[in-house]
Amino acid sequence: QVQLVESGGGLVQAGGSLRLSCAASGRTFSSYFVGWFRQAPGKEREFVGAIRWTGTTYYVGSVKGRFTISRDNAKNTVYLQMNSLKPEDTAVYYCAADSRYGRTLEARSTYAYWGQGTQVTVSS
Repeated sequence: QVQLVESGGGLVQAGGSLRLSCAASGRTFSSYFVGWFRQAPGKEREFVGAIRWTGTTYYVGSVKGRFTISRDNAKNTVYLQMNSLKPEDTAVYYCAADSRYGRTLEARSTYAYWGQGTQVTVSS
């Protein structure tokens, strides 16, 4: 069992930056891959990016070049650095984790463990 807790959300002006953290507890985290998703009001939860245990990262096109995912296995924490934020980035951001091989990183159904979410609001 893995417990995930996101933090770092808040209100920021367009063009600003935020760093979200996803802290894990319960099991050894280093072998897990972690995904970041977001859900805006009235919309489905969508994939933002993911990081494998190797450190390889993947991003959806709309955030590529602006968002960076990293991990510190010693701290059991994964980060989502968000730069050049836009109002359309406003959403609740969730981290999710799983360790099973051969899973599609972009699919919500891939992940067994989810955090509670943190609100990110970007004002124009």
